[in-house]
This record gives sequence, structure tokens and C-alpha cells, in this order.
Amino acid sequence: MRSEPKDLPKAVVPSVLKATRLLDEVAASRDPVTLVDLSKRLALPKSSTLSLCTSLTLSGLLRRFDDGTYHLGAHLVDLAHAYLARTDLTKEFNRALNALKVLDEEGAVLAVRDGTDVVYIACRNGTLPIGVTYRIGMRLPVSCTATGKALISTLGDQEVKQLYRGQRLPRLTKNSCGSVAALLEQLHQVRNDGFARDDEETHENMYCIGVPIHDPDGGPVMAAVAVSMFKGRNSKQKQEQTVQTLKQLAAMLQNPLKLLR
Repeated sequence: MRSEPKDLPKAVVPSVLKATRLLDEVAASRDPVTLVDLSKRLALPKSSTLSLCTSLTLSGLLRRFDDGTYHLGAHLVDLAHAYLARTDLTKEFNRALNALKVLDEEGAVLAVRDGTDVVYIACRNGTLPIGVTYRIGMRLPVSCTATGKALISTLGDQEVKQLYRGQRLPRLTKNSCGSVAALLEQLHQVRNDGFARDDEETHENMYCIGVPIHDPDGGPVMAAVAVSMFKGRNSKQKQEQTVQTLKQLAAMLQNPLKLLR
């Protein structure tokens, strides 16, 4: 939790600083947080904490679940996207791909999450046709894509369940993940392996590998990179090489991503 400076400018609004501290606390938690826990962490009266939570929920910066717990709201994604558009992250993505001088035949993408969708903010289509032509602004379901699963791999199981509460998982092919339980199993594997797979879940005969871009300061994953290839080209050696290259690419993009915070 950030500490507030002792000598604050006269124009500072203390409630805004408290709201920021509250958002930091919620962001640092993998699972939704109760009002009582937030009150204790912030050393604020429960009534004051409730007022902050209610205001932040109305603004879309927090989301209140039916059990009374809180987590980050969807409006933060809108703000992140707006900030992304004003950074050089997409330029760095293309520059890094050129510097690595690999993966020229495969399609490579940079994506962020918007609710249960991934949005591609940069892409480079490969020289081999794979059935999908990526374009900036293209959306695909989180649950079917390697970037999507990489992006939500750091969320807690309860938060993933809340993300899809009352919804059916979309299915783009017969291989698409069909249930939240199956998705959670995949996410457990992603956490162990450090990368996500899309095994013909988006398009038949296509195999994708995605890697999250971790915040060096330990904040939530806000972007992911992925490569798509023909499934027939996915040998064990090719997969290992692709994973290592993607992890190198993600590491190269950590500093530009840090500008978003």
C-alpha cells in the first residue's frame, strides 16, 4: 500500500488519495476483498470505507459482487486502453520482433483484455496462411485464445468464476473450452508452465502459444504476446523454441508496459 506524503499540497483532496490506496489494496489481492478487510488494511472506519467503495463502484472503478466483496471494475480496462494508445508499447512490439529476427513465418500478436474478450492492439501476420488474419482492434474470446488465458492466469479462481458468472463460454470450434471448470484446469497448467495454449480452440489446424507480460513491480498482467502456427508444425522442439522466444519478447516489453502504471 502506498503511503501518503506527510506534507501535502493545499490543493490535494485526501479522499482521492484514500480511494487510490483502496484501489491499490484491491489490485494487490488475487481474490475479491471484503469491506471489513479493506477497512482494516486502510485503517479507516467501516463507514468511510463503504463510502469510498460505493463511489468507486458507481464510477466503474470497483465491482461489487453479490456476496458483498469487491474487485477491480471494468472501467479500469477502458482507462488502460486509453493509456495504451498513448504509449510506444505497440511500436516496441514491432521493434522487438525485428530485433529478435525469428518467428517470421508465424503470426505474432500483442493483446490486452476487455472483460471476457481479448483485443489485439498490435499484430504481424506471418508468411504462412493459418486460417486467421489478425488485425488491430480484432476481438476474440478470452477462454479460447492463448493470449486470453495468459492474461487471466494470474487471477484467482473465484475471480475467474465471477468473470463468467451467468454466462456460457463461447465455442469457436469443437475444441474450444466448454466450461469454467475446464478453463480453471487449463489456467492451473498455465501457471505451472509459464505459457498458455490454444490447441485448435480458435480455428481448426491452428496452434497458438501465449505468454503474459508481467509487471516488474508485481502488478496485474495487462498484456500478453502470442504466436500462431499450423498444428502440424508444432513439434516439441518448435514449441520449446517458441516459448523461449515469447518469454524473451515479453521481457523486452516490460519496461514500456511499466509506463501504464
